[in-house]
Amino acid sequence: MQSLITPVSAPAGKLYAIADLHLAYPDNKAAWSRLTPHPGDGLIICGDVGESAEHLRLAFSKATECFDTVWWCPGNHELYSLSGKSGSGARGEQKYQECVDIAREYNILTPEDDFIVWEGEGGPAIVAPIFTLYDYSFRPDDVSLEGAVAWATEKDTVATDEFLLHPDPHASRQDWCAVLLEKFEIRLEAVKAQFPTLPLVIANHWPLREDLITLVLNPRFSLWCGSKVTNDWHQRFNAKVVISGHLHLRRTDWKDGCRFEEVSLGYPRQWKRCAEMGMGIEQLLREILPGPESVKMGEVPTQWRIYG
Repeated sequence: MQSLITPVSAPAGKLYAIADLHLAYPDNKAAWSRLTPHPGDGLIICGDVGESAEHLRLAFSKATECFDTVWWCPGNHELYSLSGKSGSGARGEQKYQECVDIAREYNILTPEDDFIVWEGEGGPAIVAPIFTLYDYSFRPDDVSLEGAVAWATEKDTVATDEFLLHPDPHASRQDWCAVLLEKFEIRLEAVKAQFPTLPLVIANHWPLREDLITLVLNPRFSLWCGSKVTNDWHQRFNAKVVISGHLHLRRTDWKDGCRFEEVSLGYPRQWKRCAEMGMGIEQLLREILPGPESVKMGEVPTQWRIYG
């Protein structure tokens, strides 16, 4: 795969992001249906749209109706293997490719497409959606890989992925993760070499850093949240902003002058307070570019966000 860079046609507006739409929930589906036009703007969807082709089409059709340019990267829920009306039963890489094919029906850019130079507000910057999965490395040093899932189960924590997210044709999810990490490391290195002065906006469903995971109620869920390999990618690849979802905890952090944005909508209970305040999907979109005017260096407290 070549890491060619191509410009967005006539970009002029702002770049937004959202993740974890979970359109299987009627309240989320209804909220998404009320998305309004954003002429000139772009939108990044950071995974967990839902579990079925229908959910993907609902998300993609509305997104492309309202935004000029749309990106998507997969979450774990899109990769679930379901049969019958909910899915084809495809597993692993085949299931991922089915999702990519649906995205391309709507001219949505995926991790399998060329990265794009955003020339709108806050640009120029290269928008780089990636797909890394996880390798169970977000765990204490005294917990082995072989014993990791059992360690989490001790506290009644086990991800649905263990039953529905299959790694085919790879032997394990961590093996698939290793292949993905190598693939996107090579692509990001190539982009950096081609455009050494352009900053990146890296979008991934899973957080790139373990220290950005705060799970008070189920801390051992961290196993399914990323890989330690990506801890320094924001520095290595000159990232201006790193976007993720997965945690359903909207927050903004600054590390080494790079802004990290968790942009989940989440399950209905997780944005209920916004609804009670009269806020809808528009207020839950997170502005990525231009974003805050100033870059924050040093130790900056986490900004916990109720809405976008």
